[in-house]
Amino acid sequence: MKWNKYTIETTTAAEEYMSSMLMELGIEGVEIEDKIPLSKEDQADMFIDFLPELPPDDGVSYVSFYVEDDGTDDAELLRQVKISLEDLRKLVDVGTGTITSDQTEDLDWINNWKEFFKSFYIDNILIKPTWEDLKVEDKDKILIEIDPGVSFGTGKHETTQLCIKQLQKYIGGELKAPKVLDVGCGSGILSIVALKLGAREVVGTDLDADCITSSQENMAVNHLPEELGTFYKGNLIDDTALQEKVGTEEYEIVVANILADVIIPMAPVIPARLKQGGYFITSGIIDFKEHEVKEAIEKAGLKVVEINHQGEWVNITAQKV
Repeated sequence: MKWNKYTIETTTAAEEYMSSMLMELGIEGVEIEDKIPLSKEDQADMFIDFLPELPPDDGVSYVSFYVEDDGTDDAELLRQVKISLEDLRKLVDVGTGTITSDQTEDLDWINNWKEFFKSFYIDNILIKPTWEDLKVEDKDKILIEIDPGVSFGTGKHETTQLCIKQLQKYIGGELKAPKVLDVGCGSGILSIVALKLGAREVVGTDLDADCITSSQENMAVNHLPEELGTFYKGNLIDDTALQEKVGTEEYEIVVANILADVIIPMAPVIPARLKQGGYFITSGIIDFKEHEVKEAIEKAGLKVVEINHQGEWVNITAQKV
């Protein structure tokens, strides 16, 4: 399948007007390109730990929309877009309003990336995509099968690996059959690893409902009983109802592979989740934010017991003493 891509050159001031106008014409999704830096709020919402360098904002924006190339002439839709553009000029500066077109092959965003996700090992753990066959020589490994779908978490990223290595260290070693809270569970990979290593139960939270679905589906793929994992949508930082559901002083381990700017405001609510002697294992921390996160965790009353690095990423493990 092919798609016709139409791009309107406009102004940053007109972006929202343009998006609303296209939605009124029955176009469900748009793509916006500009040079406006993300705010801290947007950065947190989009789970971006550090921002790319952008050239200076020139006030120009490009709003694109896609129409399926099914042989239908798009002339009438484009005529309506042009009429609506002229109406918008009465409200806001829309810039040139020039419309350019291009054609693109069908982009299966959910599935095309799969060619880049291959099986890999973390010590004696094999993390394998669901669509790959298990090799005979890998049958003695601890097998984790993952289909991330639209959620984050193949295990390939350094931050996930840092957390997995800490789970390996503490589960079955110092902590026998711990109950684990996985904050920002994504695809559920850390919850599944914890159970495979010997955790008695996991609870996961995430802001995204798709992640809750993905975690539950990956539990099933790994033949783990449904009752061993409970997953909730919500923000543990300020959602008191979620905090009550998750429980107080119930966990030997809380693991959070999120971002520095999320871990910092989250730190104060973590000690109440942990049993005495329990561990807070966290990553998603870019190296230049290590000190800031460490300070926040210590200020919350936890004792930092380990700091580990992999590439430019950092794991901090702390204990409730």
